[in-house]
Amino acid sequence: MSIAAYDKVDVKKVCVIGPECTGKSELSKYLAAAYKTEWIPEYARAYLDKLGHPYQESDLVKIAHGQLRLEDEWTRDANRIVICDTNLITIKIWSDYKYGRCDDEILNLINARTYHLYLLTYIDVPWVDDPQREHPDKREFFWQLFQQEVKNTHVPFVEIKGSWEQRQQLAQEAIDKILKG
Repeated sequence: MSIAAYDKVDVKKVCVIGPECTGKSELSKYLAAAYKTEWIPEYARAYLDKLGHPYQESDLVKIAHGQLRLEDEWTRDANRIVICDTNLITIKIWSDYKYGRCDDEILNLINARTYHLYLLTYIDVPWVDDPQREHPDKREFFWQLFQQEVKNTHVPFVEIKGSWEQRQQLAQEAIDKILKG
């Protein structure tokens, strides 16, 4: 089965994306529960937890494949939409930043995927320390990178900011709009 095999399933893919520590996972879980559907966690977290040493450039392709495997597996059981807690754009941004380039395989995988909506989480929430988070001092810089990458996809996106309740409302309004077609 090809890595893009489940892109043809009649399920809307919503990707919650943004810089680290902007509430992506919390929002993803909330939305999946609200819409009684599946959410795809960030594969990189589990991968890095098991790695046992700092990641290297070659790990990024493995992480990309793992993220897409999760997406494909969970999309099969989704109820009209699936909520992705990040996608390969995040890997591209980190690779470009840390290594000055992104592997062609990752770029090709990005171009082979279809998403219907991006929920771009803003940096207006407090930073929470986590061993996997790297740059609390560069949040605005990364926000701008994510914003530009999402714009480049030409997929509809909504900036998610404000209180938790405002974030929920913005996200649900955007999802309801794509579900209505």
